[in-house]
Amino acid sequence: MNPKPGEIWLADLGLAAKTRPVVVVSRYNPNPPRALITYVPLTTQYRHSPYEVVLPKLRFLHRESIANVQGLGSIPIVRLDRKLGSLSEDVMAEIKDAILFALDLEIA
Repeated sequence: MNPKPGEIWLADLGLAAKTRPVVVVSRYNPNPPRALITYVPLTTQYRHSPYEVVLPKLRFLHRESIANVQGLGSIPIVRLDRKLGSLSEDVMAEIKDAILFALDLEIA
């Protein structure tokens, strides 16, 4: 299994013994040095923050969802349960911009 950026997976984040949807934001690497992915968790609670990206209605998610870049993290790939679907390049661009904001980074 080699998840790609923009894919949404159910993942075991070690919270309350259940899986949660996450967006893979790691660079695609067919032969990574470690079996880890970097993710942004999805939530249904919108706080109108620049750290959040409202996702369009997606047929594979039961509720409207928000990508919360303040929850940026990494987990071993084995903690991914199953792929739900993928985001468009436009939505991924918004998530990347929110990550740049959250980490106070500038593109040179």
